[in-house]
Amino acid sequence: MAKRISAAEAKAQFSALVAGVAFRGEQYVIERQGKPLAALVSVHGLEKLQDESSALDRRRGALALVGMWGNVEDKDIDSFLANIYAAREQGPGRTVDLQL
Repeated sequence: MAKRISAAEAKAQFSALVAGVAFRGEQYVIERQGKPLAALVSVHGLEKLQDESSALDRRRGALALVGMWGNVEDKDIDSFLANIYAAREQGPGRTVDLQL
């Protein structure tokens, strides 16, 4: 859980806050007049947030494809899938990375 700290306090204790984040895994939400302005997290924490965000964006993109098929008739989808399976039978083609 991130600790809340005022911007003035963060400025006054910046070096100590950075040490806490870097060496003890602390997290801080920096506020001005009680409103959150920024967060102070470790580089590892930031990378983790970015990775999670990227994975979520990819999943949302895949879900958008589902809605795209709403107006396509079943026979057309069946034909499309049959073509995919036929192409697979002919050879592996290019490799696709489906990692999330």
